[in-house]
Amino acid sequence: MYRELDQVLAYHCGPALAGVKAANLVSLSLEEFPELRETAAKYNRLFQGKGVSFRLLCGCGKRALLLVYREEQLARQLREPLAAELLRRDGYPEGADVERLLELLSTRLRMGKEFPHEIGLFLGYPPEDVLGFQRYRGQNCKLCGYWKVYSDVDRARVLFRLYDRCREVLCRRVARGMTLSEVFLAA
Repeated sequence: MYRELDQVLAYHCGPALAGVKAANLVSLSLEEFPELRETAAKYNRLFQGKGVSFRLLCGCGKRALLLVYREEQLARQLREPLAAELLRRDGYPEGADVERLLELLSTRLRMGKEFPHEIGLFLGYPPEDVLGFQRYRGQNCKLCGYWKVYSDVDRARVLFRLYDRCREVLCRRVARGMTLSEVFLAA
């Protein structure tokens, strides 16, 4: 099971694992990964010294949302003035730490009334693009890639290429037989 999960995480969470992005989110089948909670705890122990955390945000039906994140990097991004303001507008307490903010995000995901589009802030999307997505309801973006871009297209293209490269390198290493812990704990 770890081998398969390593492959999925390499593909979907490579940028966060490599430290070039604060967080990545992946939706996983609980039928395919029935021991996901225990596995996430194991990964947390393995990666503890590398600043990477694994958190189940939501076990919704037959799927679970797993967030792979770097707490310090995420905290910095969420403290940026526009990001903090957008979170405040969406009901998050001002000055709350990452743990508290993730608890609230997790609650919003589980409540399921409306998808919490502020999740883009937690995934390191530029706050201007999260605001654009909310304002235009996902329409009229300038570019669509890892997220819908409403502001700086050139910057987004550079980041998209960087994320693609992280994914390629990490997937190649895992395909050669390395585990995620071997890739990152050796670094």
